[in-house]
Amino acid sequence: MTASQTHTSLTRFAWLSIAAAVVTIGLKAGAYLITGSVGLLSDALESVVNLVAAIVALVVLTVAARPPDEDHAYGHGKAEYFSSGVEGSLILVAAASIAYAAVGRLLNPQPIEGVGLGLAISVSASAINFAVARVLMRAGRHYHSITLEADSHHLMTDVWTSAGVIVGVALVALTGWELLDPVIALIVAANIVWTGARILQRSALGLLDTALPAAERQHVLAILNRYAEAEGIQYHALRTREAASRRFVSVHILVPGSWSVLRGHHLLEQIEQEVRAALPNTTIFTHLEPIEDPASFDDQTLDRVR
Repeated sequence: MTASQTHTSLTRFAWLSIAAAVVTIGLKAGAYLITGSVGLLSDALESVVNLVAAIVALVVLTVAARPPDEDHAYGHGKAEYFSSGVEGSLILVAAASIAYAAVGRLLNPQPIEGVGLGLAISVSASAINFAVARVLMRAGRHYHSITLEADSHHLMTDVWTSAGVIVGVALVALTGWELLDPVIALIVAANIVWTGARILQRSALGLLDTALPAAERQHVLAILNRYAEAEGIQYHALRTREAASRRFVSVHILVPGSWSVLRGHHLLEQIEQEVRAALPNTTIFTHLEPIEDPASFDDQTLDRVR
């Protein structure tokens, strides 16, 4: 399956996330109207963010599925970072809204009503989010999609947020301490800020062409070192980066000048094949150089020494 086909197939998970968000918004809004709890209101507001984020994810995954063209020779996979960036920003907006509502309730505490029914509805909504989050996380890791992983993390944050709110509302009902409701809402807002900041950081790192994770780089190094020992070659200028589900690797291979072009070409083909087998969805660029030529060592950095 090509990268474009993979991204096309991922849109079904975005539709699943949209459906779950619509259902949970209805359930949580109902729970808030029944109880009047600002904690449950904060929970419902975060589900609105989930819906917007899922719609953005659908649009971005559709864009990422487009094949390479003249203006985007490396494909459109980096569009996924815009989705996670938007989601991170929306999470921060939701946190500000929750904090605003909570402060107002701190100044003017109000009793909570219909606790039993409200909590039962909220628990049902959380169960839906948990199930969908697990599906999205498995798909995100399998297809190396930062969009689906970000959506999954967001939904799991929603689950833990809901758990905190449910506990808070239950404590208010048991103790009569009405201030617990807005206090827990503020704690929820702080937790959401932390999640949003992490998602924004990962999006920024992706747009900055961050290298592959250490474990994946070790796979590449293991292959290169094995060939260096077996064939008496050297390598340098190893560079890696990732663009959502696509990985990019480039390296210069230095071989004896007595080798024929054909022999060198066959070696590079073997190396590239093994790297692609170890790291699926990898585009690898290799450059062949004679090991005896001093000029071969002048291009180890982005700009040649001379």
